[in-house]
Amino acid sequence: MTRPNEIAESIRRTLDQYFRDLDGEKPAAIYEMVIRNVERPMLEFVLNQANGNQTVAAEMLGINRNTLRRKLTEYELL
Repeated sequence: MTRPNEIAESIRRTLDQYFRDLDGEKPAAIYEMVIRNVERPMLEFVLNQANGNQTVAAEMLGINRNTLRRKLTEYELL
């Protein structure tokens, strides 16, 4: 039995609510909104799980350490 992806379902529910809250208004920059609202807390959480070790966090995320540092700087997490 395949278990539904809880993260994907959470995003679907949130987007559904977002569109209902728009009440007919035209949405804008949805991609950027979703990425920023998912990426920052993910980076914070994983970095915390890695006890602040950026090399370990980058490995956990499956990204290059330099990419992680760029993203941490972008989100003012350094």
